[in-house]
Amino acid sequence: MAAGEVAAFLAEQRTVTCATLGRDGWPHLMPLWYVVREGELWSWTYAKSQKVRNLERDPRCTLQVEAGDSYDQLRGVMLKADCVLHRELATVTALGEEIAVRYGGAPLDVGARPYVANQATKRVALQFQVRESATWDHRKL
Repeated sequence: MAAGEVAAFLAEQRTVTCATLGRDGWPHLMPLWYVVREGELWSWTYAKSQKVRNLERDPRCTLQVEAGDSYDQLRGVMLKADCVLHRELATVTALGEEIAVRYGGAPLDVGARPYVANQATKRVALQFQVRESATWDHRKL
């Protein structure tokens, strides 16, 4: 996929699978909701989660976003990245609001903002800085 196609694909899809390395060396895969900021994927998750513990030990991760129900429709993006963990409450809250708007489909109402702010106290923001990528689009075969 060309850069514009990748950007459109990431904007269209809703779930990224994040693979981190566990202490035992085995991959740990988990789905995340995300937003794209200036070409980078950002997500948030609970600060005490296994993926955060793994990223604290080793910031390397692999991300995959995919779509397609049959072989001739498969397409996707794989990103090898370094994850930067952000713990500043203002950063985490702003990201949480951005994710809530993307997945809620509407601006936050008065009741949602305190909920996101409360969640932010328990979470960290994940910034994925891409080292290399691979894409595929079987619709072009």
